[in-house]
Amino acid sequence: MIDPDERFFSEGQGYFGPRENPATETHCNVWDWDQLRLIKVKGTAKLFPPEEDVETSVLAKFADYLSPEVRAITVDDDGLLTGVSTDPEEDDTFFIGYLPFTLCQSLADCSTVYFPELQELDRLGPGVDLSFYDGHKVAFKFNPLGIPRRLQMSWKEMNLLSKLPPHPNIISFDRIVLEDVQSRVIGFTTKYIPGGTLADADPKRPFRFKWLQQLTQLVDFLNLELGIMHQDIAPRNLLVDPETDHIIIFDFDWAANGKEGLMSGRDDVSGVVFTFIPHWDRNIDMVQSIEWACHRELDSDVPKFRKFLNEWVATRTDRALERYLNAPKRITWPDLPDPPEYDVPFELGRTAEGETIWQTGERSRRIALEKGQYCFRWERKPQSRLLEKAQN
Repeated sequence: MIDPDERFFSEGQGYFGPRENPATETHCNVWDWDQLRLIKVKGTAKLFPPEEDVETSVLAKFADYLSPEVRAITVDDDGLLTGVSTDPEEDDTFFIGYLPFTLCQSLADCSTVYFPELQELDRLGPGVDLSFYDGHKVAFKFNPLGIPRRLQMSWKEMNLLSKLPPHPNIISFDRIVLEDVQSRVIGFTTKYIPGGTLADADPKRPFRFKWLQQLTQLVDFLNLELGIMHQDIAPRNLLVDPETDHIIIFDFDWAANGKEGLMSGRDDVSGVVFTFIPHWDRNIDMVQSIEWACHRELDSDVPKFRKFLNEWVATRTDRALERYLNAPKRITWPDLPDPPEYDVPFELGRTAEGETIWQTGERSRRIALEKGQYCFRWERKPQSRLLEKAQN
């Protein structure tokens, strides 16, 4: 089940007047990762001050009880519900022009599965379901948000994972997921590894020295052979396969390919160090020089881990960026194509002279529907209702 702390996120507060005036009408769009829909929360600036995202906790109280047709709710200054609206004009959900599989030549060799064939078993986190088809469980990853950066990240991860050579420490790519009306690409599946991440693991379960060895060898392979920087190595993105006892890395949506997407301070060598020795100051030299506190059991003594990690870091400091950028087996793929639907112009108001302003590109789902464009809908029942139905 999705962690309640991760279920909602706010797109911010919109003020229809001075935000310093407590009576100013305020609208907040809140995304629900459980039901995969956007709800507008309306109230005043007194309840919704800038940057505090009070609206997420307000919506959390009512979300499971709202009809699927509800697009907005209104609350008083105490956060109590005073009204709901099913008016489609209140829906600010962005349209996503998911690409037809026929336009995704870089994915043409991938196996596919249609979305209705996936049986939902659980909701593992925002944008990740545990699903079942053809006798086996898979993790289904998808992006239901029409945010350009997220669309780019999803495209990158699909292409990257589908092209990585098989490796015992990298999650196995499974299939591209298509919706069943126009065969558009809406996500992908990977092998499902049970047992949770290292972040969820019992601290009394010993961390094995061989896992550290596997992780450093994996990072060398990704960085120095393939020119891939994961950039999000952390316990939450590491699993241990109970069948092989190998450490497994997943979640490549922040990965860089050469200079493309490379971020300062997110290199994988630092990621390994701070995965093993969590510290508030992300400075390798400082962490390597302090006395290491042991927060979980180890299968070998601390000096053995420390010696190995220090020696490995030393091998990666010489010409680090140059070696990474000159990796001999770099993986490449094309940029995300522009969806053809975004070429269709739509009206975006009028000029002072009364002339229509025509716009192309990104648009709301409301406008896309008005233009007769196909919209894949993600909305679903809250998991609490599904669990209640199953129990009954």
